[in-house]
Amino acid sequence: MRGAYCPGVETLRYGTDPDQVVDLTFPPGATRPPLVVLLHGGFWRVAYDRVHLRVVADALTAEGFAVANVEYRRVGGGGGWPSTFTDVGDAVDAVEVALVDRADLGSVAYVGHSAGGHLALWAAARDRLPVGAPGRTGRAPLVRGVVALAPAADLAAVDRLGLSGGAVRELLGGGPRAVPERFASTDPAVLGSPGADTVVVHGLLDDIVPVEVARSYCARTGADLVELPGTDHFELVDPASTAWPVVLGALRRVVG
Repeated sequence: MRGAYCPGVETLRYGTDPDQVVDLTFPPGATRPPLVVLLHGGFWRVAYDRVHLRVVADALTAEGFAVANVEYRRVGGGGGWPSTFTDVGDAVDAVEVALVDRADLGSVAYVGHSAGGHLALWAAARDRLPVGAPGRTGRAPLVRGVVALAPAADLAAVDRLGLSGGAVRELLGGGPRAVPERFASTDPAVLGSPGADTVVVHGLLDDIVPVEVARSYCARTGADLVELPGTDHFELVDPASTAWPVVLGALRRVVG
């Protein structure tokens, strides 16, 4: 089901909840452009939504990409385990079906920031989830590459550091000892590197998700890590920042 909330943007609904929506934008005149599936952060909490990445969606559209800016249920709004994960999986699947004739599904990238970086890495590894895990798919996702920006990529590390007042335990309903099976099916560092080309970009001045989280994930999975001196958490999603060309370069690399 599609509808428009403002000129140039289409809304794809993948469920009945108000948060089960995806904003779609397309570069004018383009025929089957490469596709970016965009996942916002906010430590998986309902206080933060896709609106703050609209400027990123606009910038990527101007660069020639079709963009699917995903909303999903979050902690405090019907999300958490398993709803956040099933929503992201359902959203990605719905985008693939809806855009089969409108975007190049051979050039798909998942791009996520902060908690959205975690979800992007998780979504790209859905075929590796344990049998019966929420969001699992029986086939490799149609994704050519992942660009994870300051991602909460290693959930055990994020939990150990107690980031954002125990956000991981809010998401999963407990810590690694209490709900080990949930960590096993949601932690990208446990699932391993996706089959897609994966680049992690992290600022060394990030005091929200420290770079050590990215280093831990990349050490465990072999993903490429780009560290940016003088860059904080939010500059990675600011198209006016000096970090933005690095983000674009990583994206162009993974889509080929």
